[in-house]
Amino acid sequence: MPGMCLVVLLACFSASAQKAVPVNEPDQNKPRLFSNLPDKIPVDISTLQTLVNTETGKNVSLRMTANGLSQFTGQVVSKADDNSFHSVVIRSGNFNGATLTLSSFTEPNGAVKFTGRIISLQHGDAYQLQYQNDQYILIKKNFYDLINE
Repeated sequence: MPGMCLVVLLACFSASAQKAVPVNEPDQNKPRLFSNLPDKIPVDISTLQTLVNTETGKNVSLRMTANGLSQFTGQVVSKADDNSFHSVVIRSGNFNGATLTLSSFTEPNGAVKFTGRIISLQHGDAYQLQYQNDQYILIKKNFYDLINE
């Protein structure tokens, strides 16, 4: 009997209930996709409304510089609608691997709010849509500020 207890104790000490999970370290050396664009890009609300209401399969564009020389162009690949919620995913045709995800929702008081981001999983920078000083602005971010691995 004491021998059996010793065997069980040894088995318990050597057994492990969980395996160690490898941690992915962020790749801080990913190439930058938007390095030639400004850190902040103001976006007109009417442009956001037009984009979020575009049908699947349609081509769209979003001005990325004040002079309009650089644009995010792409095709709406996904769309979701509800009474108070609208969302589109736009795959870029000119920023390799990037997608624009844009959503709008109507609050109970009737105010419409927008959220969104432009991101590419292969690149180290992205844009996040934020509301500042009574306007919407795409703000350049580090990829790992938005995504945790």
